[in-house]
Amino acid sequence: MASVDSTGSSVSGRLRSGDLLHAGLAVALLLGVWSVGGLEVSTGKVSSVEAMNGSTVLLPCTYSSCIGIKNLHFNWHYNDNGTMIKLCAAEIPMEGVEPRVSVYHERVEFVGSSKSNNISILLWNITFEDQGEYICFARNPKEKNRNHSATFTLIVVNQMKEVDNTLTVIIVSVLGGVIGLVIIVMVIKALVVHFLLKDDEKNKECLVSSSGNDNTENGLSGAKADNKGTPKA
Repeated sequence: MASVDSTGSSVSGRLRSGDLLHAGLAVALLLGVWSVGGLEVSTGKVSSVEAMNGSTVLLPCTYSSCIGIKNLHFNWHYNDNGTMIKLCAAEIPMEGVEPRVSVYHERVEFVGSSKSNNISILLWNITFEDQGEYICFARNPKEKNRNHSATFTLIVVNQMKEVDNTLTVIIVSVLGGVIGLVIIVMVIKALVVHFLLKDDEKNKECLVSSSGNDNTENGLSGAKADNKGTPKA
């Protein structure tokens, strides 16, 4: 009986370990799917901008989620040497519904739209004090309050740097000259071939006509010779 009990407990232990393994795999798969399709915010391919003092600059930010949103909370903050200053905040109830944005900065304007997953803002009349990092943050309760943030850096200058396009102009000029030369050569080649073909046709016509004249003359002279050589009766 003791051996039977030990065997039964061994089988039961194996079953439990197998169930735990399956459960762990299922949880891992679920977490993997959740992380892949989770909420993300992005400021685009370029994470910084250089703008002139006194101008208006766009601070871009978009969000994405494969499973959708519900009561998505987002906000913008300015990092003032470690102190986070709130610029604006809002909630998007669901996809396609425009948010009611609370703005906490007199020179900030919300220009985004939930229809395009856009939560960008404008900063008017920038000064050198506005230079620094701007953080776009979002949290999605539909994904168990998953949150994500992205940083956009603003650089304020007195005047924009002039871009030296000398090399570009030289390259474009050289390419244009080469292309033009190739086109001219092709046109000249086509004209030469055209005139050569015309000359060949004229030569052939001359040869044909001269050959016909020779045959005619030879035939007439032969006929005259035959007539002279005929004896009289």
